[in-house]
Amino acid sequence: MAADPLAFDLITMGRIGVDLYPLKTGVPLGEADTFGKFLGGSPTNVAVAAARLGRRTAVITRTGADPFGAYLRSELRGFGVDDRWAGEVAAYPTPVTFCEIFPPDDFPLYFYRYPKAPDLEIAADELDLDAVRAARMFWMTGTGLSAEPSRTATLAALEARDRSPFTVFDLDWRPMLWPSGEGTGAAGPGEWYRRALSLATVAVGNAEECAIATGESEPYAAARALLGAGAELAVVKRGPAGVLAVHRDGTVVEAAPVAVTVVNGLGAGDAFGGALCHGLLAGWELERVIRYANAAGAIVASRLACSTAMPFGEEVEEVLGRAGDV
Repeated sequence: MAADPLAFDLITMGRIGVDLYPLKTGVPLGEADTFGKFLGGSPTNVAVAAARLGRRTAVITRTGADPFGAYLRSELRGFGVDDRWAGEVAAYPTPVTFCEIFPPDDFPLYFYRYPKAPDLEIAADELDLDAVRAARMFWMTGTGLSAEPSRTATLAALEARDRSPFTVFDLDWRPMLWPSGEGTGAAGPGEWYRRALSLATVAVGNAEECAIATGESEPYAAARALLGAGAELAVVKRGPAGVLAVHRDGTVVEAAPVAVTVVNGLGAGDAFGGALCHGLLAGWELERVIRYANAAGAIVASRLACSTAMPFGEEVEEVLGRAGDV
């Protein structure tokens, strides 16, 4: 069957909100008096990052029926991300997230997703599963598994993909976003992570996230465990040590991070994710994909914001050129 020419390159699903960042770094939140307002939420930022690189993207999410929700949909459209599945939930306010910025490696986040985030109200019967199946790539996150009805909807989307290539599970472990008391045992996040892994073909996470999903945190052991759980490609982010990527065909890539002066590390992982999507969709060799994604992440780490900081392709190529990686 011929590919649908109107299919999206990438559909992401899950968290969205308003990010409020102090406009001065190194200032405790209680002492900050000026803030920048930005579109936020990890899977939403991934869609923005891929759109900046020329991909046709959309996000499945929910906002409150309030001015911040209208702001987020306007921002999506401005970034070239289709907002047709960014619906409203009247019962809950649009989430807001504050951060503190203490370079080079301390960026506390404060999530205001009470009493419940609208993006956790996505229901399975509301999904356009034909579009999810047709997309060249689908990206979901661990946070989408943290509550119903989002959990069932996320798994339904994965099942609809039927393990088609580039079905991505961003492990995205945010313990503060899970109900208190949920552990990592049979009835907790670990169970849902393992179920999602069995339906995904690409898994992306850091050591802590891999430990939740597989019980393994050492990078090579974690990569092997992710492959054993069902992924065809395991991408393990190692912070200052760079990235390890292991494919089921035996390809192993270790890539060092691109050196930059870090302004705000938040958003770098989302830029990495969007660039990873772009490179995989382009059919590049795995080493090129990972080096390109590393460069995109480094660019955002050197900037204050997240969504507005996502780089265009020529910016990534310029950084790679300076690093001798083109």
